[in-house]
Amino acid sequence: MPTVEELYRNYGILADATEQVGQHKDAYQVILDGVKGGTKEKRLAAQFIPKFFKHFPELADSAINAQLDLCEDEDVSIRRQAIKELPQFATGENLPRVADILTQLLQTDDSAEFNLVNNALLSIFKMDAKGTLGGLFSQILQGEDIVRERAIKFLSTKLKTLPDEVLTKEVEELILTESKKVLEDVTGEEFVLFMKILSGLKSLQTVSGRQQLVELVAEQADLEQTFNPSDPDCVDRLLQCTRQAVPLFSKNVHSTRFVTYFCEQVLPNLSSLTTPVEGLDIQLEVLKLLAEMSSFCGDMEKLETNLRKLFDKLLEYMPLPPEEAENGENAGNEEPKLQFSYVECLLYSFHQLGRKLPDFLTAKLNAEKLKDFKIRLQYFARGLQVYIRQLRLALQGKTGEALKTEENKIKVVALKITNNINVLIKDLFHIPPSYKSTVTLSWKPVQKVEIGQRRASEDTTSGSPPKKSPAGPKRDARQIYNPPSGKYSSNLGNFNYEN
Repeated sequence: MPTVEELYRNYGILADATEQVGQHKDAYQVILDGVKGGTKEKRLAAQFIPKFFKHFPELADSAINAQLDLCEDEDVSIRRQAIKELPQFATGENLPRVADILTQLLQTDDSAEFNLVNNALLSIFKMDAKGTLGGLFSQILQGEDIVRERAIKFLSTKLKTLPDEVLTKEVEELILTESKKVLEDVTGEEFVLFMKILSGLKSLQTVSGRQQLVELVAEQADLEQTFNPSDPDCVDRLLQCTRQAVPLFSKNVHSTRFVTYFCEQVLPNLSSLTTPVEGLDIQLEVLKLLAEMSSFCGDMEKLETNLRKLFDKLLEYMPLPPEEAENGENAGNEEPKLQFSYVECLLYSFHQLGRKLPDFLTAKLNAEKLKDFKIRLQYFARGLQVYIRQLRLALQGKTGEALKTEENKIKVVALKITNNINVLIKDLFHIPPSYKSTVTLSWKPVQKVEIGQRRASEDTTSGSPPKKSPAGPKRDARQIYNPPSGKYSSNLGNFNYEN
């Protein structure tokens, strides 16, 4: 093993050789052997090996292995020095291997080391993005769970910081291709991160790019499979995937496939859904997602069928008035509870799809069914007016801090819900029914619309889909990600009003 003095002497030989440095292979070998010495020798080797690496291609493997030994040394200062110098080994065909090594080093628990690894990866990314991606995706597909997790997070946080000249169209195409391989077997949290990665790529900002992303989500959601309402994983996967799809929909990227699946498979099973998250109103969750998607349907092959299913489900939440006794008083039956949150979602979805088939109520329903519907609408509208008056009275004169109390926040949201339902019911009372009114769903932010501009599609909180479970061995050991409850699972919009 060389001493410190021998390392300095051989360093001098190489430094003085200038253009003939490659002829001093023995001197470089002495420096490589420095990794077998003590702490001082290793520190010098960590600096000297990368400095002359490019001059000895025949010793490339030995040099990289020597530096890798230093990256795994017990002494943290030696590890940090070795990691810092790794990008100097990223030349030509060695770069993917260096990227692979750096990706494995992401598993470190030392924060300073972790930052050095991140910086080194970014450095070689700017040298050769495709080669670096090769190393990263190799570990994502085949590496240990902790390495896979951190490599995905690296991509989700660092890609957006890279300049356009690094993230070329070819590089983005490679990211999409490799991501599709990973998406064949992901956990929920991983899926959300990959959607974040892909939706941030410039080449996927176009209509066709967004359509590709919707198709990816649809595949992950298993829309070809029969929905199983009693399987919490199946329910969770559909809801979480749909959350990822909702922000992608627009007037040119349609939600038709998702809406049809919800109408055909989910609505008939609404009352028997198994909630995947404790405390989540799963029925309201489903109805909110359906309402958000209903605005972006394209041509729908099963439009009338979907409207019938929506109509039938709406009737369940719009009760007939209780029978009155001969003296005009209630005949002892309890007043029905009016579930405004559910009705807002269903009525909005029906209203949106009804625009595409405006004669549904008058031409597609028989007279008795239409009469029954109008009786229910009238009864619901009466209860609605009472509640709106009560809410306005309760909020009258309250401003600023007074409106920020939990109780008043609930009343403000309740007023939005009831006002929305009121507007939509008025439309349906027109002869013939009208579908012209526009409302902003109660849980969505109100956006100012400039004259001549259409309302922008509003973003939604993204949750994480559960792990997909097609046939074959999967990453079962990985924990399934359950999202924190957010606006989708908020109780603020869920009101029962006893008339």
